[in-house]
Amino acid sequence: MTAMQEREEIAAKLLAFIRNSFLAGDPQGELTGDTPLLALGILNSLNTATLIAYTQEEFGVKVPLHDVSPENFKSVDSLSSMVHERRSTADA
Repeated sequence: MTAMQEREEIAAKLLAFIRNSFLAGDPQGELTGDTPLLALGILNSLNTATLIAYTQEEFGVKVPLHDVSPENFKSVDSLSSMVHERRSTADA
């Protein structure tokens, strides 16, 4: 699997999790990879903690405190990049 395919797979799983956990399934299909999660209030402190636990369980990625930043959590795209990077460095 290429890095791009892996990032897309991570993004798809994150989108599905966020839709089902925080958006009642996102019936309008409005959530996309570049939706501003923080600016729209989709991620608050509790949802962020839930999402961090999910990334650890689903992807085997521990998110260190210094990676919990508005930059990394601003969208699914930025989050999937961070998760992919953490997985790559864990495999190395």
